[in-house]
Amino acid sequence: MAKIGFIGMGNMGTAILFGALKVFSKDEILFCAKTMETKRRIYEKTGVEYTDSNAECANKCRYLILAVKPQYYEEVIKGIRYMLTPEHVIISLAPGKTIEELKLEIGKDRRIVRAMPNTPAMIGEGMTGLSCRKEEFSDVELTVVEKLFRACGNVEFVSESLMDAVVCASGSSPAFAYLFIEALADGAVRSGMSRKQAYIFAAQAVKGAAAMVLETGEHPGELKDKVCSPAGTTIEGVAALEEYGMRSAVLKASEAVLKKCREM
Repeated sequence: MAKIGFIGMGNMGTAILFGALKVFSKDEILFCAKTMETKRRIYEKTGVEYTDSNAECANKCRYLILAVKPQYYEEVIKGIRYMLTPEHVIISLAPGKTIEELKLEIGKDRRIVRAMPNTPAMIGEGMTGLSCRKEEFSDVELTVVEKLFRACGNVEFVSESLMDAVVCASGSSPAFAYLFIEALADGAVRSGMSRKQAYIFAAQAVKGAAAMVLETGEHPGELKDKVCSPAGTTIEGVAALEEYGMRSAVLKASEAVLKKCREM
């Protein structure tokens, strides 16, 4: 097994590293982070060795995850470009950076996988969209990449033209879900429930509803209809959400995310 390297130990890089340790041994992984404090903290938690520089990490690894923010890509790539070879499998987490753009920066013969995970990967409940030119990779390499991200949750391969849609559907949407949970809890608090209990009830309801969609395979609209008894409480709430534009607000939020992706 070739080594897996991580450049960047922010929230997402750390989440994927912790996931990787569920299916790969610590001896198969290396990482590099910006500060020595971060390197020591991650090493103490995981036992995974770190390198002195990004270039050293790239040189020692076959699979390389670039887990840095888009605004730092140019600086990072400049420091590792001459360490990268056609044998590397380069995994980019940057939204808005296409494979072709990355090849122009790194090298036309470099092999790149775009990945868009989300923050629930931190607890093994993530959703990751993967895109690559599959003909450039062996079956073994694709299996390793999928195994890496499946350790953090669910995985789907999509065409690169849909990667911005992945950001809309799962990359940014946990923040929207948290807003919804907070609003549900506010309603319960308004009715007399403690804040602590309100968050438990609201969060579990959203988690359970999501599990119903995934496990039953039924259309969300059908599942919604099963909760809405005639002349009951739920249909009154649904009517209020429609009146105040919940669907429209979510669509506008997705539109804003998409626009930002294409500007990056």
